[in-house]
Amino acid sequence: MSVLLHRLNQKLEERREQQLYRKRLNLDSPQGAEIQMGDKTLLNFSSNDYLGLANHPALIARAKHSFEQFGFGAGASHLVCGHSDLHGELERRLAEFTARDRALCFSSGFAANLAVQQVLLAKGDAVFHDRLNHASLLDGAQLSGARLLRFSHNDVSHLQQRLNSTTAAGKLIAVDAVYSMDGDLAPLKRLADIAREDGALLLADDAHGFAVLGEHGAGSAEYWGLSQDELPILMGTLGKAMGSYGAFIAGSEALIEGLIQFARPYIYTTALPPSVAAASLAALDIVQGEPERRRKLMDLIAYFRARARDLGLPLMSSPTAIQPLLLGDAGLALDTANALRKHGIFLAAIRPPTVPQNSARLRITLTAAHERAHVDHLLNMLDQNVPDSVRQQ
Repeated sequence: MSVLLHRLNQKLEERREQQLYRKRLNLDSPQGAEIQMGDKTLLNFSSNDYLGLANHPALIARAKHSFEQFGFGAGASHLVCGHSDLHGELERRLAEFTARDRALCFSSGFAANLAVQQVLLAKGDAVFHDRLNHASLLDGAQLSGARLLRFSHNDVSHLQQRLNSTTAAGKLIAVDAVYSMDGDLAPLKRLADIAREDGALLLADDAHGFAVLGEHGAGSAEYWGLSQDELPILMGTLGKAMGSYGAFIAGSEALIEGLIQFARPYIYTTALPPSVAAASLAALDIVQGEPERRRKLMDLIAYFRARARDLGLPLMSSPTAIQPLLLGDAGLALDTANALRKHGIFLAAIRPPTVPQNSARLRITLTAAHERAHVDHLLNMLDQNVPDSVRQQ
């Protein structure tokens, strides 16, 4: 065996011993409040399908209709011959919805975060990251050639110290608008003020806020009331609350043209299938036309947190659909998730390295597809299976 494969096998064995080994599960049904895994029907509290759109008839119908006009695959990158009218319409709608000059679609949020940092940053610049930022933001910073400085989670004073510590001319502050494993919000209003005062650009990854937050569902920029000048770079995904697939960057004319001309993850990637763009357009119609979905979700969040607090369950401080239940030990998180599955509930045990050491958790996500009866069953099972040793007194 080669040295490289031998080393890989050792790392795999270490992960098994540490109870951090990941396994894929086969889903035998569409996304929804209930899912099928083999012969088991489970209540699903792990999906990012926050508005319950992933299996919505309108998205399916719009995608099917697009097959007749455009077929399935895009066949090429956007800059060759893969860019359809549907892609263009989606980008126009996203720009209008987010109150930005333009928007540009990407194959994934990961690609979008790589692209924007690669284009804007260069050697000699500095990029400032919250310590809990998503891996895609971190990888984008590391590949950009800029100096990466990380600040304590949501600590604006520490960020200011970091900004003052460098003489770099080009500065970018990058954060998750909603943190995917903690569910809390970045203080975007304060960050926008700091960025303006320091001559830095602000990038917000709104993967878990877009279509959920804000009066009209336009996401964190709307929630905080931030204009394009205050929040120049907005990244949103289409595969979570939108129930579709892909991502976008929204911002100024110069930003989007710069990405089209220079972003390697955009230039050298086959365009999203037109049917995906069609489904995303249908999702936008629902997000804008059915605000009751967001209201129902917010009501469920408040109901869940109130009852969980009464039970002493160790919830983290989150106002969003992401409700982490902090257990600490990776083995305990895994055992609890397995016990819940035997009672018909699917919850993912989130363990290091996805989260810091000693902060393993059950990542509970609520959706507009859930009913109070679903939440009640979840709470009852958590009450029976979460040990007293981690409860809040």
